[in-house]
Amino acid sequence: MMKYAPRARFLACLLTLAPSAAVQAQGPALSPAEIVQAAPQSDWIDIPASDLLVMTLAPDAEGKPRRVVIQLLPPPFSQGWVSNIRALAQARWYDGAVINRVQDNYVVQWGDPHAEDAARARPVPATVRPVPRSDYEASLDAVADAMTRTIAADGLADFSESLASEQKEAARIAELAMAGSRTEKAPNGWHERDAFAPWVEIRQGWPLASDGEHMWPVHCYATVGVGRGMAPDTGTGAELYAVIGHAPRHLDRNVAVVGRVIEGIEQLSTLPRGTGPLGFYEREAQQVPILSIRTASDLPAREQPSFQYLSTESESFARYVNTRANRSDPFFEVPAGGADVCSMPVPTRRKP
Repeated sequence: MMKYAPRARFLACLLTLAPSAAVQAQGPALSPAEIVQAAPQSDWIDIPASDLLVMTLAPDAEGKPRRVVIQLLPPPFSQGWVSNIRALAQARWYDGAVINRVQDNYVVQWGDPHAEDAARARPVPATVRPVPRSDYEASLDAVADAMTRTIAADGLADFSESLASEQKEAARIAELAMAGSRTEKAPNGWHERDAFAPWVEIRQGWPLASDGEHMWPVHCYATVGVGRGMAPDTGTGAELYAVIGHAPRHLDRNVAVVGRVIEGIEQLSTLPRGTGPLGFYEREAQQVPILSIRTASDLPAREQPSFQYLSTESESFARYVNTRANRSDPFFEVPAGGADVCSMPVPTRRKP
């Protein structure tokens, strides 16, 4: 579930942040990793086990186990595909699937090795449904409604104040995006448009973009999306990919984003590159078998991974972003003075 902290809202994109006097007065500059390490426990938010997918690959050539943990997107984004993925995992449909495509500086893709052969392709569960193209994005009203439900579920005492703040902010984002504003001064820094959307931000732990009427999740390194054929096909979730290269933002709103890898991305990014078109493996022997994909909540309690992410509405995250945009720890001589939305990966960790 997404947590909500309206008073410490941090919206991010091309950030041109100036270090505050308070930060400068704290002594030797900390690195982003040191800021994250020093964040208090209260700044960390638990990720529900039901929002985690655990993918177990066949052991590597040395017999070492390989596991990848994926965090699924929360409402209101991509929920048709997320529901399909949960159904496929619960039906054990992914067991025996393979990684069949590894394209350098782009994506790793997996699914049914016989998907293109109607006689051999495995049928998907009856509960797996087509998802309309319109679900690549969500209206600002839907985003506000999801926030409302989260606020209510969290039982915040200042519910009405929080909701009013959320509605006011949504209206402000819409105004900025539709006016094509490039900068706006806000409590935690400067916010600008980026090359792919009128407005981008990091909200409730996820990088998002907006055109003033809708919001959508964006493609960054380790993003997980849904493979599809030519439109109007939108994919079901039976074919998935993870980004292992420079953020392919041109895919935003063209394919569904459903989550991100939070542990084990190296198990995917170090795989041999495919030599066929688009990085597909040309021989079945090159494909990497997938032993299983399960939601963590379906695993025995002792096997369930437990993760947290750093609240993007916290002061710790604001300092982390400021420092990434203005590196002044000893190695750096010239601060960049900015960073794009995909240069601010939301820190995650195993729960202590």
